[in-house]
Amino acid sequence: MNGARSDKSRSENWFGERVEPGEPRRLMMPLSETFSGEQMRVPAYVWRGERSGPTVFVTAAVHGDEINGTGTIRHILRERPFELEGGTLVLVPVVNQPGFERQTRYLPDRRDLNRSFPGSRGGSFASRIAHAVFEQLIKRCDYGIDLHTAAVRRTNFPNVRADMDNPALASFARAFGAELIVSSTGPEGSLRHAAGAVGVPTLILESGEVWKVESGYIGYAERGITNCLRYLGMVAGEPEQPAFRVEVDASSWVRADHGGFLEFHTAPGEIVEEGDPIATNTDLAGQELNILRAPRNGIVLGMTTIPSVSPGDAVCHLAYPSKSVLRRVGRAIERLDDDSIHQRMKDDLSRSVHVTEHEESLSGEDDD
Repeated sequence: MNGARSDKSRSENWFGERVEPGEPRRLMMPLSETFSGEQMRVPAYVWRGERSGPTVFVTAAVHGDEINGTGTIRHILRERPFELEGGTLVLVPVVNQPGFERQTRYLPDRRDLNRSFPGSRGGSFASRIAHAVFEQLIKRCDYGIDLHTAAVRRTNFPNVRADMDNPALASFARAFGAELIVSSTGPEGSLRHAAGAVGVPTLILESGEVWKVESGYIGYAERGITNCLRYLGMVAGEPEQPAFRVEVDASSWVRADHGGFLEFHTAPGEIVEEGDPIATNTDLAGQELNILRAPRNGIVLGMTTIPSVSPGDAVCHLAYPSKSVLRRVGRAIERLDDDSIHQRMKDDLSRSVHVTEHEESLSGEDDD
């Protein structure tokens, strides 16, 4: 794709300030007011290339405790891993400032900002913040990348989520270079769903855990963002292709049948076959209660990081490609070097859970 200029990129003014071509600027985006009546603003970094081109936003911490994306944007601002030749890149390290300051997912009114878009000028506190972000940033862009992690007490293997039925977004999502793409329009009220409704193709990256800045996440996200900017002609070079790519639109959580303490037998990013043991549920003395098994052949998208569970708790999130795709993926993984980004991410994320080998009983059956 070339870097043809869009109507949305013609304005040089951002958040009340003028930004010249070739100039990076630290600006402040107004959101609302604090309890003391002071203006609530968040830093926004606007970087313009020397020539015209698309306008792209990269946002993080829409959920205030999901700060892996914040660390990624901070890394890009400090290290400048690419030279922006065209277009405009707008980086917002923290969208949900109140949640970030309280180290929580939600806003003070207990609403989820990522279920409040596009918001409204006269609505709730969450709706007003969403409206401010949507009007000042989202609607002015041509594409978007929203950085997320798993929810609290969970971890995710890197996966891009995008509406793959949208041709423009599908091409943009594939350019990111993720091995796993989950096709969905996103929940009603989410930033990406609302952005797509007004013609701004937006993907999200899901990876890692809350309250952390993980080095593997930074490397993965930086590569993906750079790939997307290369695809749009804003950065020199061609996007790096992943060793394999899986696109799925079906996934489900395997849930605990009993309360107890889990011994995990798989980790994020691993392939499982139908019937494979995912975790053994035991009492506190280690006596086996039952074994949770994969209901279908799949790939582990995410897992709980807390071994103690109640009945019905989510344990393992599986994506379900076809068997032929899984065989192809398995062969591709076998050919990867130990220092490949895929293997590094698997190793990093598996440290969040204690994984053991499962030993079948002598009869080859279990008590489940």
